Amino acid sequence: MKAIIPVAGAGTKLRPHTYTQPKALIPLAGRTILSIIMDQLVEGGIKEFVFVVGYLGEKIQHYVESKYPDLTCHFVQQNSREGTGHAILLTRDIVQNDEMLIVLGDTITECNIKEVIESPYSMLGLKKVDDPRNFGVAEIDDNGNITRVVEKPQIPKSNLALVGLYKIKESQQLYQCLQDNINNKIKSHDEFQLTDALECMIQHGVRFSPFKVSNWFDCGRKDTLLETNAILLKKYKLASNPVLPYENTIIIPPVSIGEGCNIKNSIIGPNVAIGDNTVVNYSIVKDSIIGSFSNLYEVVLKSSLIGSDANIRGLSQSLNIGDNTEIDLG
Repeated sequence: MKAIIPVAGAGTKLRPHTYTQPKALIPLAGRTILSIIMDQLVEGGIKEFVFVVGYLGEKIQHYVESKYPDLTCHFVQQNSREGTGHAILLTRDIVQNDEMLIVLGDTITECNIKEVIESPYSMLGLKKVDDPRNFGVAEIDDNGNITRVVEKPQIPKSNLALVGLYKIKESQQLYQCLQDNINNKIKSHDEFQLTDALECMIQHGVRFSPFKVSNWFDCGRKDTLLETNAILLKKYKLASNPVLPYENTIIIPPVSIGEGCNIKNSIIGPNVAIGDNTVVNYSIVKDSIIGSFSNLYEVVLKSSLIGSDANIRGLSQSLNIGDNTEIDLG
């Protein structure tokens, strides 16, 4: 089985960070979005990955090859962003007749991934949501089989949202439906959607079984990213290293502090993730993500997302600062 991870999106909802950093590599609870996804799949037994890359794709490739040298990884370029359906179709020559596990590169789910992989049927991950209009939605019959899927319906007939995790046994049928949709210009919301191809498979008799996820984290926006960071910090029970206390500094767990950081005269936490080699002095930081090689001096940050190589002086309450930025708020 091969895992397909589309990571070609520009991440417009997380700009300015995604001007210089792929969304999948944004730090999260001491790791990255992509590493959390990949580690889960590796634990489930996946050893071969196919990445659909585009914007800043070379950074994705360098990260994967350096962090996971023992895995078999392929990289496919999506030059024009025409939707997830178009992205998946580009993997056809690599996957061929193998079963596949498709995992969207900006969502983190918690489920029994090994059980999903070993299922004799194709499966779609689902979770109940309050407002399903912003998601792909699945309808289920009395026997528990998925009878219909639709992308972002205006009038949903179900509150079961597709969470971005798909196990496909009939790979050639999926590719054929994707190709037919593109040939016939069948789009939803101006893009070729994976959901439409899944609906094509259902109409041609392919059986899809649902599986529920215990948690589903959407990392596509600043507010949900910070919320996810807080949840995962608590889950991983991360805290600063008690063997290396920071000068005149109070650490309020849970926090994650990278290697080589110089922190003093500050209060850090709760729910803070700081990248490697960052300097923090005379500052208060809570509920925030700070990138690597940044410099914070005399600032108060809460609910903030700060990129790498950022320099901030002065006082602030809530910021959304990209990489290579210098700000003096004094």
